[in-house]
Amino acid sequence: MIDRKITKTTYPGTHQGFLGQGHAAVSVIDGSDMQRSDPFTLLMDDQLDLPGNDVVGGAHPHAGFEISTLVLEGQTGDGDRSSSTGDMEWLTAGSGIVHTEEIKSQVKLRILQLWLRLPENRTGMAPRWQKIPADKVPLKKINNSDIRIYSGSAFGLTSPVMNEVPTTILFIRLAPGDELTVVLPASYNGLIYIIDGTIKAGGNETLLEKQQVGWLDRPMETGDSNLKLKGGSSGAQFFLYAAQPQETQIYSKGPFISDKRENFPHLYHRYNSGQMPHLNDLPEDQLFYH
Repeated sequence: MIDRKITKTTYPGTHQGFLGQGHAAVSVIDGSDMQRSDPFTLLMDDQLDLPGNDVVGGAHPHAGFEISTLVLEGQTGDGDRSSSTGDMEWLTAGSGIVHTEEIKSQVKLRILQLWLRLPENRTGMAPRWQKIPADKVPLKKINNSDIRIYSGSAFGLTSPVMNEVPTTILFIRLAPGDELTVVLPASYNGLIYIIDGTIKAGGNETLLEKQQVGWLDRPMETGDSNLKLKGGSSGAQFFLYAAQPQETQIYSKGPFISDKRENFPHLYHRYNSGQMPHLNDLPEDQLFYH
């Protein structure tokens, strides 16, 4: 079986986020090379420590892609749509959706938000929202380590989250010295993002440290492949993102993604004229609580 390697590493660093003081952001994938990161277009690690003196955020649209929002610490929103530590929401924007992300009070929050392109023939699909709470995420324990399968399949377990693009998202807590091998389709593009600690990853045993990103190679062969992982002296916590590239041209403009530039005026017109539905108004058959 093919052994995957780490062929590129980056250290994205931290900058002030768009919400201003109290918003630290890490652009894990910054959208500057969407063909290289295919099918991932953006991945942000947002860390908020806001006093709540002013209302920030608001309603805004999306179309042409999916958004995975995973809460690492804290709570988002309130009521039925709130999410707490370990929960993940999956919003398929499809033909267009408006949602409201508004902060009105003091908050301490850390989220990972992934933008994932849709297949070309699914960009016009009806919007869909899913939520998987932390206690419903499949969990596999191996030796002193554990793996949470947020999307896709691994170690004999499968997440209930529905994907338009075959996608694996794993959160791994690797104990010091523990070794794991993750089996992935050889065709998947993928990356590792270190939350804490150190690991050695891939057949070339590349050392990855906190806030570092390691990109997997993309072998020419088909079938399955192995990704070998080993915990450092203090162990590690990290995410593995892997998915099937779509290998189509893609463009982005503001909150929209499309395979054709000429689609953007139509999308903005639909939003500005109130033709895009709001997430709060989606019918029950487009909402899924796993």
